[in-house]
Order: sequence, then C-alpha cells, then structure tokens
Amino acid sequence: MNIVVCVKQVPDTYSERRLDPGDKTLDRASADGVINELDEYAIEESLKLAEATGGTVTVLTMGPEKATESIRKALSMGADKAVHVLDDSLHGADAVQTSAALAAALDKVGFDLVVLGSESTDARMSVVPAMLAERLGLPQLTYASKVEVDGSAITVQRQAEYGYDKVEATLPAVVSVVEKINEPRYPSFKGIMAAKKKEVANFGVGDLGLAEADLGLAGAATEVVEFTPAPPREKGVVVTDEGDGGVKIADYLASQKIL
Repeated sequence: MNIVVCVKQVPDTYSERRLDPGDKTLDRASADGVINELDEYAIEESLKLAEATGGTVTVLTMGPEKATESIRKALSMGADKAVHVLDDSLHGADAVQTSAALAAALDKVGFDLVVLGSESTDARMSVVPAMLAERLGLPQLTYASKVEVDGSAITVQRQAEYGYDKVEATLPAVVSVVEKINEPRYPSFKGIMAAKKKEVANFGVGDLGLAEADLGLAGAATEVVEFTPAPPREKGVVVTDEGDGGVKIADYLASQKIL
C-alpha cells in the first residue's frame, strides 16, 4: 500500500507569531519552524499502517525552502521518501489553492491512501482534508481516532461529541486524524542518519500543470483585510488573604463574569 502523508511546517507555538505588515501573510521568519503537531500523529499512523500492510510512506509538503527541515524530520521518523512542492508563486496561498496544489502533486506521485492531521496550528481551519478529497473525487474519513485497513476496505472511528461514529470506505481514500489516535515516535540516531540519504523530489507549479496566475496571494479566494497586534498582557490582580481571601477571589471572578 502506497501511503502519502501530508505535512505542514508551522511556526513553533511556543514562540511569538505575527503577520507581516507588508502583505498581511504569516511572517515565517519571525519564529522557528516545526512540523504541525497534528501532522506528527498523521506521520505515526501512516508508519503504523505501512508496517502492518508492508506498504511505503511518502511525505508530501508544500512550503518554502525552510520546510525541508520538517521533511527531514518526517523521514528520520521512518518515512521512505518525500515530495516538496516548492515555488515562490505559492507565497500567500490560501486553503483553496493549497488543496489544488496538493491534489496535483498526489495525482503525479500516485497513492492508495492519503493521511493528514485534522488541522494546522497556524490556521486552525480543518478544511484542507475535505477540499482535497473533493478535488480527488475520493471518500473522506475525517477526525479519525482509530484507523483499520483490510485489503481495499478502510474503517475509522470518527471522533464525535457523544463518542465516535464508525465510518467505512473503499481505498483509495483521504483520512484526517486527531491527537488521540497514537503517540508519535521519536527519531532514532539511525533514522536521522538514514534520512540524509532518502529521496526528496521537488515540484514547481509548472511540473504540476498549474498556472501561476491562479496561485499565491494575488489569486487567493480569501485575504486578511486588517489586523491589530494583541495588546500587552496587563498586570495581574493580587489578592491578600486577611481571612476573607475566598470572598475576594469569588468577587473578582464574578466581576470578570467567570462565575
């Protein structure tokens, strides 16, 4: 089984993140780039499925040159090879354009199963898996907390507020996973060394048969019209307990409409 796992490099959530005042896009140079947290669960699930079925795992990412760091980490975790959609014309691409580029890359490399994290920590839109499935004309099995493959049949437990739904489909298919599905492995020293020799193919928009005019900031279907930096955090309220500390805390919480 040929599994392709989509990986996105995002700014580290522990660092300060901001938008570029010039074009109102994410300022990726202002923070360290890391693999999107939920994509690490997608990588782990892809590796587990490949180990169980004797398949292979290909990492697919779209992003600037810096995203190579995340590709190498995914390869060091155990993925077999990678595809990097790299083109300056993609700067500022929204979810609609991203799904188009990823779908074109998937058509080019071929696959039996596509696995993604359910959302990214920089956008938190949760729409790319559904958009991708629609473009590819494939069944989508989203928010999976468990995935099982038996021949050409795939079954997932789809997380819901009341528990989970059991969803079944036939491969090829698109699956997005939640963080409860597994515990991502750490790259071993052997894996890190092996990753340096693994194949990474670079595709530009021309290689994918896409038109530059339809991509990037100028052709995006959505845009950031205006933004304001978050105000600095205010000094906290100190409550001195003089026998009435509990009352003071309750009064404060009530004033903030927390109680």
